[in-house]
Amino acid sequence: MTDAKVVIIGAGGRLGAALTRACRCHFRVTTFNHTQLDLSDPQEIHAKIDDLDFNVLINGAAFTNVDRCETERDQAFRINADAPRILAEICRDKEAKLIHFSTDYVFDGEKHEPYSENDPANPISVYGESKRAGEENLLAVQDRHLVVRVSWVFGPDRPSFIDAVIKRAREQEQVDAIADKFATPTYTQDIAHALLQLLFNARATGILHFANSGECSWQEYAQWALDCCLSEGIALKTKSVGALTLVDMKDWIARRPVYSVLSTAKYSALTGDSPRAWRDAVADYIKRFYSQK
Repeated sequence: MTDAKVVIIGAGGRLGAALTRACRCHFRVTTFNHTQLDLSDPQEIHAKIDDLDFNVLINGAAFTNVDRCETERDQAFRINADAPRILAEICRDKEAKLIHFSTDYVFDGEKHEPYSENDPANPISVYGESKRAGEENLLAVQDRHLVVRVSWVFGPDRPSFIDAVIKRAREQEQVDAIADKFATPTYTQDIAHALLQLLFNARATGILHFANSGECSWQEYAQWALDCCLSEGIALKTKSVGALTLVDMKDWIARRPVYSVLSTAKYSALTGDSPRAWRDAVADYIKRFYSQK
């Protein structure tokens, strides 16, 4: 459907920017960043979206500051829970598909093996609660819509954990990261590749997990990032990452799931595609965006 019209909300973010680049190669795309569309304002959502003509709307925007969500609960629910319902209603009325991005933080982390789409959500933070409510609100409007849960998203358009680690390693002689929390780093380029396979797949409805394959702690993730930097000849002040534990994080307000690895078996069955290993994705990212810096 090369003549398809796609709307992307959150185009200024880490994920939304990557989705925008991928979609603009194939479709007619209209984008909104957070300054152009306030998802906490229902009237503004209707004013900006109601009169647009599109086949698919992609919502890559959210209130993602996990600790701020604890102190700004109403705002978190307006953006993460109420806005997806409004967008779903608009898409239903236009007979368009909504693809909405959610998070591994809808789980409590008690399972200790990869979560499937059929596992019950049990969020332990306001952020997770608001995102789960958004999923429920959206899918209650129409079952043709799609919720894609992702985890530990990284990419070139906005700094994330991996960029902070590399920056510290360039400037400091000690870098530490949490060793007892586990999920999977997921590259925005790979999410965009997956999205193109899902946009007009009639079977891609309901909830779907996507992440790079494998699992790691933040310490393992950080250590691999430094290893990749060193292999690319990037100068660092330290070569190793020390271990922290969750109990060391005294400044955190919200609870985080200890283990939130997402199973991508459903995605592979649906598309015939298997996500590449997180280590390969991280190595690719560092080679492309750091080796020349």
